[in-house]
Amino acid sequence: MEKQGHSEMGIIPSESHSHVKLLKINRELLVTHIRNTQCLVDNLLKNDYFSSEDAEIVCACPTQPDKVRKILDLVQSKGEEVSEFFLYVLQRLADAYVDLRPWLSETGFSPSELIQSKVVVNTDPVSRYTEKLRQQLGRDSKFVLCYAQKEELLLEETYTDTILELVGFRNESLGPLGSLACLLDHCTGVLSEQGETIFICGDAGVGKSMLLQRLQNLWATGLLDAEFKFFFHFRCRVFSCFKEGDTLCLRDLLFKHYCYPEQDPDEVFAFLLRFPQTALFTFDGLDELHSDFDLSSAPDTCSPWEPAHPLLLLANLLSGKLLKGAGKLLTARTGIEIPRQLLRKKVLLRGFAPSHLRAYTRKVFPDRAVRERLLAQLEANPNLCSLCAVPLFCWIIFRCFQHFGSVWDGSAQLPDCTVTLTDVFLLVTEVHLNRTQPTSLVQRNTRSRTETFRAGRGALRSLGQVAHWGMEKNLFVFGPEEVQAAEMQEEELQLGFLRAVPEQGLDGDQQSYEFFHLTLQAFFTAFFLVVDEKVSTQQLLSFFHEWAPPGGAGAESCYPSFLPFQCLKGSGLAGEDPFKNKDHFQFTNLFLCGLLSKAKQKLLRHLVPAAALRRKRKVLWSHLLASLQAYLKNLPRVQSGGFNQVQAMPTFLWMLRCIYETQSEKVGRLAAKGICANYLKLTYCNACSADCSALSFVLHHLRRRLALDLDNNNLNDYGVRELQPCFSRLTVIRTSTISGPTCKTGERSLVQLFITRSSSTRFQIPWPLLCSENHKEGLADMEATHK
Repeated sequence: MEKQGHSEMGIIPSESHSHVKLLKINRELLVTHIRNTQCLVDNLLKNDYFSSEDAEIVCACPTQPDKVRKILDLVQSKGEEVSEFFLYVLQRLADAYVDLRPWLSETGFSPSELIQSKVVVNTDPVSRYTEKLRQQLGRDSKFVLCYAQKEELLLEETYTDTILELVGFRNESLGPLGSLACLLDHCTGVLSEQGETIFICGDAGVGKSMLLQRLQNLWATGLLDAEFKFFFHFRCRVFSCFKEGDTLCLRDLLFKHYCYPEQDPDEVFAFLLRFPQTALFTFDGLDELHSDFDLSSAPDTCSPWEPAHPLLLLANLLSGKLLKGAGKLLTARTGIEIPRQLLRKKVLLRGFAPSHLRAYTRKVFPDRAVRERLLAQLEANPNLCSLCAVPLFCWIIFRCFQHFGSVWDGSAQLPDCTVTLTDVFLLVTEVHLNRTQPTSLVQRNTRSRTETFRAGRGALRSLGQVAHWGMEKNLFVFGPEEVQAAEMQEEELQLGFLRAVPEQGLDGDQQSYEFFHLTLQAFFTAFFLVVDEKVSTQQLLSFFHEWAPPGGAGAESCYPSFLPFQCLKGSGLAGEDPFKNKDHFQFTNLFLCGLLSKAKQKLLRHLVPAAALRRKRKVLWSHLLASLQAYLKNLPRVQSGGFNQVQAMPTFLWMLRCIYETQSEKVGRLAAKGICANYLKLTYCNACSADCSALSFVLHHLRRRLALDLDNNNLNDYGVRELQPCFSRLTVIRTSTISGPTCKTGERSLVQLFITRSSSTRFQIPWPLLCSENHKEGLADMEATHK
């Protein structure tokens, strides 16, 4: 095949296959476009085509074009093989000789097998800098510092995709984003072709930083878009460290404050300026940028060589006035907005979908039996399961299960250590407080829980004051007046417990806030009631009054236990549920019981005097037990079938939840004494399987036998297993359970067990079970318990 040459005017066919002649014809083209001579000399030396004297002759030339001419002279003088290898180096190191790509393609150059067997080393400054960036990012992104900042975890074993949603300028949904690759493409979800910045927003703990770290890791391992040769990652908070008078140029920002090229930084920077589309920038946490520097009073910086304040460099990078065409990703919490003219696309992170949660669970708990038990516990407790949609909370909840060991406890006895909702939220609080601490290269966070809470006492009290104020007034959005009244500092707003309300603030342009989760407001309200010394007994118990529906205990008598179906409309209770929309009060009571439990006194005694704690505990337990006894006493009773029946209501379940939260066997025994009936009906109480743990906690202290009816609630097989510790106290247990993992969606099984005390224990099941395999195992466990 005839080779072709190329000149400044076009392609010139060569008269033969001579590589020497090809170099001679295109000499001026090569002199003009070869800027890196050292890479050529290095490869010619390595393959013994050049001697050390040849290299010295080239280096002695005064200018770069002279060096190229001298290399060409020497190469051509050494014959065809050396000339062919010279062309092969230009072809293999396409990034180093990017301007010669079209010419090499047009010549149709194809190296021989001999030349292809030669080793080509890439000593090009740009390529070496790219490799250095890959090594640095690969090392930095391989491990992720856990949320408590006390250990490092492998990113590959931790990272799980979350829900990515494209949104418009007004945050209207534009549909899901299929993958991280779609985040960077030029077609999906583009709002403005003139925009330069891809804006990623989401609530605290939803995974914004993890997403950027995943991108870094993919790029470092060569799995991200190959067009990016540079990856620069900055945390926005570092721009707050510069003083008002500090200035630096773009070159110094990239090289001195991120990663310095080992060879020819001028050449690397020139390549970056010439091909900005080969660079990807990520800026994490715009909401963490705190500075008094006024950008509006400073002129724009369009020159990459002109020194300017680092914040100006950041602003002009995001706008495209610097390195126009480079990829730029910016993250911030929900409520932070950037000018529309900067937006190329906007992505909202929404946390874990059920499929993502299952994938994350597989990574954290490889053992299938442990994993299934954990998922069953999450399904049993809607409050915990809803929190798991947030990756941060999910990690905390999983860490709680790991720490207390309840996922491994398969025995029928009550575990020695049980994870309560208070345990989870105390760890949530500790993690958020620790995330504000500076990290060290050689030492991780070593603060104890006591030290963490003592250091954060002021912030927690301010948050509790705001939460309590809102709870008293049934308000869940707070304006600047409430924040100022609590003397809350800016850094306390950024802890992650509060988030900016996406809609416009209550007072025009002033920012409003809400707690990240309603249960967080309830927790901080309870925390305030416990640690504030000025809280009176009446204030401490104020939210317990919400247990009493309008009209007192007698108001529930409209639901007679012997005629349950006469008081039903469809599948719910007739009339308005007196407890509707009051869960936030009930959660406050629950957290109050948990915080005042004996196990938490070691922590709280460093925040509040011991005498005040004892007084509050005594008052709370007395009120709790008296309320339970009075409640049960006032419920109507019916004699039927030899049983003294009583129909309890959702209030009773909330009382049991609070008793369970105390984890006090003494309180459980006293509560059991108040149950005088021998047939307890809890039908249509919207009980979940987690409530079975609370039931079992109290009922296994009964001294008499009891029949228990839990029909028409939201229970699953896990709930039945949680009741096993109290089976020895039951004569009848009746429950309908939601299908387990092996059943079809929507199936339910109805179990009625008559337990008779005779020479042997008998189980009678009057109809077939829809989920027979699941319940065969459960019944075997029950029978083993009684034996």
